[in-house]
Amino acid sequence: MAVVIESSIWEPNPWVYVFLILACLSSILVFPYASKNYNSSTKTPAVFDHGVSSPSFLRFQRNFLLIYSLGSVMEGLWSVFGEFELAYYGISREQMVLYLCCGYAAALFLGTFLGVLSDLIGQKKVCLIFCILHLLVGLWKRIVAHPSILVTSIFLSLSTSIFSFSFETWMVVQHEKQGHRQDTLNETFWLMSFFESVSLIGSQMLANWLIGNKAEKTIISSFQVLVLFAVVGIICVARGWTEIQRTTTFKEYKMSFCAYIFGDKRIWLLGWAQACLHFSIAVFWILWAPTLVADGREVNLGLIFPCLMGSRMLGSTVFPWLIGGLSSVRTEDCLVYAFIVLGLVVSIIAYDYQEIGVLVMLFCLYHACTGLILPALARLRTMYVPNELRGGMISLSQAPAHAAILLLVMQRWYSQNIGNSMIMAIAALGLFSAAGGMHMLKRWGKQPYQNWHKL
Repeated sequence: MAVVIESSIWEPNPWVYVFLILACLSSILVFPYASKNYNSSTKTPAVFDHGVSSPSFLRFQRNFLLIYSLGSVMEGLWSVFGEFELAYYGISREQMVLYLCCGYAAALFLGTFLGVLSDLIGQKKVCLIFCILHLLVGLWKRIVAHPSILVTSIFLSLSTSIFSFSFETWMVVQHEKQGHRQDTLNETFWLMSFFESVSLIGSQMLANWLIGNKAEKTIISSFQVLVLFAVVGIICVARGWTEIQRTTTFKEYKMSFCAYIFGDKRIWLLGWAQACLHFSIAVFWILWAPTLVADGREVNLGLIFPCLMGSRMLGSTVFPWLIGGLSSVRTEDCLVYAFIVLGLVVSIIAYDYQEIGVLVMLFCLYHACTGLILPALARLRTMYVPNELRGGMISLSQAPAHAAILLLVMQRWYSQNIGNSMIMAIAALGLFSAAGGMHMLKRWGKQPYQNWHKL
């Protein structure tokens, strides 16, 4: 008598989505009444006061978040298919690893200096380059039957590097130029993380909606949408952004950068924390799928992705509670604990075999902490880094992460000298060291840098 073994594909419980949505809404709606600036006499939530007194800020913030969300959709749309698209073009696994290395090499040797370029020529021009790169990739894949994956990998890696610093830098610089209140920056920072996660979920939903009966139709349709978004992005950035012409020469910029970036140990600590977080995120997205499907387990990755992004959204809504609630805490303290939790989570994933449900829960916790850390680091950059040097500082801080990823990927897939668990362990050690750096940053405190431009 034959025995039939039924295989099932693991999927998250639908109530998880309901919980994440309700938790995010509750956190956002209840926070104004728990704010330390809540006006108990008028029962008016203080968080909305700036919207009444400064409609120009609300207009500025909404326009920025719209363009930022558009860029986030473009970033998410091309990565939806992943290995499926490469396999469709007949790319072997060895070639995939080669193209991945080329992308990180481009981000290391070219993307590192794009931040400096944005500080010199203006973030608006660099953001236009971001949209143009996506436009070229979309047209290239749409027109050419077998596009060069090497070229597209380099272009997309450069666009990702630009996305990591250009939009934030432009927003902070224009926020200061237009004279908006400094405390409203914190609100924009966590909204950036929140809307980026929403946009990434939206890009996945859009790609799934475009799926047809044939893989070719599906992939080509996504390229057409990418071209459309890129054109809209170019129009919005070109016509909707204002930017004051810069007069700083490269020599003056170099002197300021050496004095206030290389010469400030607090910024070194902040840059190291950014590099460790960037490295761990890259490691996570490279290894999360192989970790879940280990030992032949079948998992619906498309349904897990919204859980991860929803957790990141929830984590970003916690940020205003920590810095603006009734018992507000120092940003460095938040980062110390968040980095420790991240390190523990990555350590457990690396060395302790878990069931799929436990792994997904750990992944969600990781992204919740990430959603908290991103706006917190942005706030510290505003405290310690001059706005005119911000783009160069962010791009330079990512160089160690790109170099480490490039080295480890080559060692793992070509030399076979290192395993996935060891890569995760290195990421965990980096996160623990970032926690130590934030503790040291808290001890050293903050000193003003208002006179930096007099050099």
